[in-house]
Amino acid sequence: MEDASLGGRVNSSSYSKPRWLRDLTRFLSLKSQFVLTGNIRDLQASEVEAGSIAAVPLLHCLERELKGSGYEQVISFLPFSGFSLPNGGTGDELQAAMAKAGLGSENPSGAGIEVLAAVIDGFVRSKEKPTALIVDFASRLVNRSDVLSPAEHMLFSRAQVASHTASTRPAGEARKPFFNTVIWLADREADLPDFLTVGNPRIRHIVISPPDGMTRKALAGTFLQSLLGAREASSNELEIAVDMFVSLTDGLLLMDMSAITQLSRNEGLRVSEIGDAVRRYKVGVTEDPWRRLDRKKIAGADEFIASRLKGQHHAVVHMLDIIKRAVTGVGRTGSGNRPRGVAFLAGPTGVGKTELAKTVTSLLFGDESAYIRFDMSEFSAEHADQRLIGAPPGYVGYDVGGELTNAIREKPFSVVLFDEIEKAHPRILDKFLQILDDGVLTSGRGDRVYFSEAVILFTSNLGIYKTDVAGQRVASVQLDEPYESVATKVRDEIERHFKLVLNRPEILNRIGENIIVFDFIRRPVAEQIFDRIVSVLLENSKSLGYSLSISENAYSALRELCLHDLTNGGRGIRNMVEAHLANPLSRALFDADVAGGSFEITEITHGAVTSVKLSESSRLT
Repeated sequence: MEDASLGGRVNSSSYSKPRWLRDLTRFLSLKSQFVLTGNIRDLQASEVEAGSIAAVPLLHCLERELKGSGYEQVISFLPFSGFSLPNGGTGDELQAAMAKAGLGSENPSGAGIEVLAAVIDGFVRSKEKPTALIVDFASRLVNRSDVLSPAEHMLFSRAQVASHTASTRPAGEARKPFFNTVIWLADREADLPDFLTVGNPRIRHIVISPPDGMTRKALAGTFLQSLLGAREASSNELEIAVDMFVSLTDGLLLMDMSAITQLSRNEGLRVSEIGDAVRRYKVGVTEDPWRRLDRKKIAGADEFIASRLKGQHHAVVHMLDIIKRAVTGVGRTGSGNRPRGVAFLAGPTGVGKTELAKTVTSLLFGDESAYIRFDMSEFSAEHADQRLIGAPPGYVGYDVGGELTNAIREKPFSVVLFDEIEKAHPRILDKFLQILDDGVLTSGRGDRVYFSEAVILFTSNLGIYKTDVAGQRVASVQLDEPYESVATKVRDEIERHFKLVLNRPEILNRIGENIIVFDFIRRPVAEQIFDRIVSVLLENSKSLGYSLSISENAYSALRELCLHDLTNGGRGIRNMVEAHLANPLSRALFDADVAGGSFEITEITHGAVTSVKLSESSRLT
């Protein structure tokens, strides 16, 4: 393994050995073998001298600790290369160490489980000075732990017997009891045969956890020392950079922290820009679209959004507040992984909830392709979460990944809309807790996907309808109610649904006060929407060769047909215009058997089907 270490001086009161290391040293005289799993491929914090720690590979950390505890030798074994010394000693040094450990005077030729099986008995029974044998990549020793080959069964049977027959003997000046200890480094305990590990009182399983905040902080200053501006920075500036580095790397490994500082050096980032380096490492994007946003465009966005969304001024103002906060970064605390903005859009159907999401996307990124929509009615089954994050190993579709995790990995700067969130299975909602709280999801493949640069929007129709005592679905809010009453009823129903029906009040806590209730499309706004839809329809007809106009009487009749029921919002108005204008107009033009010309719609008659009358006097053939 790479002989790399990064270390620095720390206050001895601010750092203590990690729990797994204390657990190991505590049981060295009690257990003859150990299985270490978990974060075994990361760098580990190791106190190389009093008050000074370093980030070193696990083998080096173990070697220091074991020799410090009184072991004379530490030897490692790799399935594909055989025996070696953790510090990369010479061949002569390796042979001498193996001879002292009872492994023979020569390094056995070849590698593999047969070599290890041949020497493990002699190693455990050796009465020479105490030695520890570290079997690295132990998960690669077997193909399947439940179906062993004869050679695999022989190795682990000998290891099992050796764990029980091993005995301690006093060594060193203190005459402390020592085994010749075997340490297996495995990805998972289940990668080794159950008969070796399960219920074996002579083997201790220890899980190595990812680095906690204290460990990351103890090493952060050392990692940052090599960045531009670190030497010239004041102690206060360095402390701010360290705190930011520790906060933003929550959930990452020490190896990730090392890679982030290397990325900073490669791209010439200063120590004060460590937050930008972490962002680049997480999402894989150098340029930050949030910094390149046209603030003047956002400042004047009311007019831009009003051109696409009618009658929802309060919703527009609230949404723009969320966007402006996302742009400025005010209030972004903790790990910094949380989404840039979160909003819950509620209200009647057809009032512009989805349109607002598209408009915000266009406003932020100038491209609606950054808008990602999921219809949550498709995720009502219990195991539908696999579609979002990907199937776990061993299941069909594992190699494909999840729709959500793939989309965010491809476009981290996005507006993600979860439409009709109340229709999702409660198990799906648990995933949103991770997104809203930590800003991260782990895909079925084990990859961490970050939502720190995304805006998350939910839509819902909760509170618009309710079930009466007869089991019928009836409206709970009416068009003639004032907006304040509608908003109160909708918010109350959303709260009741998440707390009492879904039993997930914590989701509402993550959303906070960002529940935006849309109003009904009321008559004055409906007339504006109607005028716009009709105008666009007549204008688009010119490209087809038809110059169309409509008389005042026909226009008034059409307006009443299309606006008599506003419960379906703007989408309902569009449907009515199609039914009472677009369809009968197309029928009339088709029956007239003309390829183009100028026509005036003089009359609209509503019956079983609506019909229109075209003025012959204005027809040009």
